[in-house]
Amino acid sequence: MGGITLKWDKLFSMQKKLDSYIKNNHQLTSANLFEEKFLALLVELGELANETRCFKFWSTKTKSERSVILEEYVDNIHFLLSIGLEKSYTFSEIEPSITYLKETQAFNHLYHVCLTFYQAPSEENYVAMFKEYLRLGKLLGFSEEDVMQAYHEKNEVNYERQQTGY
Repeated sequence: MGGITLKWDKLFSMQKKLDSYIKNNHQLTSANLFEEKFLALLVELGELANETRCFKFWSTKTKSERSVILEEYVDNIHFLLSIGLEKSYTFSEIEPSITYLKETQAFNHLYHVCLTFYQAPSEENYVAMFKEYLRLGKLLGFSEEDVMQAYHEKNEVNYERQQTGY
């Protein structure tokens, strides 16, 4: 994800439609779901770390296939977008910094940044959290095309899941 030129407006728009669909489907149109979405973000972040196996010093098993890791990565993009919408924080462009962290350090730092946002849910802290997540994506080797395509594919899956009572 060199120069991040993803069309975030489009992804926020797609996520807004999915969120609305889910809220309507579950009679939650007036609900504030920040707490649930934030916990889901942390759980999904743990699932992503688990697939990379970066912290499993006791194991010789290799990390999951790239496609599995990308799907887990994009699950969190959904929650990051959704949390931004919940707080009315959106953006058109965002540029993550280059990271020199190793994967385990990057995950630990990202958890810290996420908790900073949770404790003080400002727009500045939201953007910082999103940037850190994109830095992790770069570290994991995902291009912006990878992320866009995977987001579109997972977005369709999420609608299908809603229609089948997931």
